Amino acid sequence: MRTRQIENVMVTDPAAATPETGFVDLVRLMTERGVGALPVVDADGHVLGVVSESDLIAKESVRERPRAALALLHRHAERVKSRGTTAGELMTSPAVTVPRDATVPHAARLMADHRVRRLPVVDADGVLVGVVDQGDLLRVFLRPDDAIAEEIAAEVFLRAMGLSPAGVAIRVDAGLVHLDGQVERRSWVAVIDSLTRSVDGVVDLRNQLTYQWDDTGVTIPEAMVVDITHEPR
Repeated sequence: MRTRQIENVMVTDPAAATPETGFVDLVRLMTERGVGALPVVDADGHVLGVVSESDLIAKESVRERPRAALALLHRHAERVKSRGTTAGELMTSPAVTVPRDATVPHAARLMADHRVRRLPVVDADGVLVGVVDQGDLLRVFLRPDDAIAEEIAAEVFLRAMGLSPAGVAIRVDAGLVHLDGQVERRSWVAVIDSLTRSVDGVVDLRNQLTYQWDDTGVTIPEAMVVDITHEPR
């Protein structure tokens, strides 16, 4: 089944700065690449921090504010940052990064929690391998409805569950999935629900599946329970 992995939607040739990159070059890089933030990396590509348009604007905003108001309008850290001239001095560190094998929902949560729009993507050693922004995450929801329905039938029902989708009505409308029909076991309904929600492009799910019998309350007689915690003698 397809998985919404970050490495499938990230930009793989991101612009990056070094700690020594100067203010003007930072502005030029952001303008040329059309981005609002740049990862800052060391000589080996490890992400040290992120410098954003907000960090650069902080430097300019100080010039427009009366000195008497600075103590009220800026925290000490902001005043220090305003005097920076290189990426190393201006960046926010440590950077909020996301692993390349993370899922799109995980990256979305990170962005929401940290109020950022762009995340450096790193490998297991913390080396920059890409960048993902909000637009990249949203592109998965542009899949045609027919393609989503076909994947649910083929991957969720046939491959994952081993069930024929013939007895189930799968309808997708602007990413909203409707499932109607009947399956054999109640426990299958929850599994199908979870697998369907993981399909790329699914915005939400209306699961109206019914079941023939409830297997969720079935218990195994104690005499039939096999102890697998000990090695056989």
